[in-house]
Amino acid sequence: MRTIEYRPSGICAVHITIVLDDEDRVQDLSFLGGCDGNHKGLNALIKGMKADEAIERLSGITCGPRSTSCPDQAARALKQALGR
Repeated sequence: MRTIEYRPSGICAVHITIVLDDEDRVQDLSFLGGCDGNHKGLNALIKGMKADEAIERLSGITCGPRSTSCPDQAARALKQALGR
């Protein structure tokens, strides 16, 4: 298991923590700040998912007029963790 700590930008949340297992599957995703219910839902949806699939599904999602979102920032954190 490894834990990724990420400081997002352009969203309400100020910190993202992701736990990946040895096969790069998401075991936990949590946010500090922002919309708690949406973050819990996002965690429930991608838990157990391979990081590559989560990146593909979450990248590019926007929030209102913003060019990014919590899902997009989570994808960026995963990309960074995988060295991409």
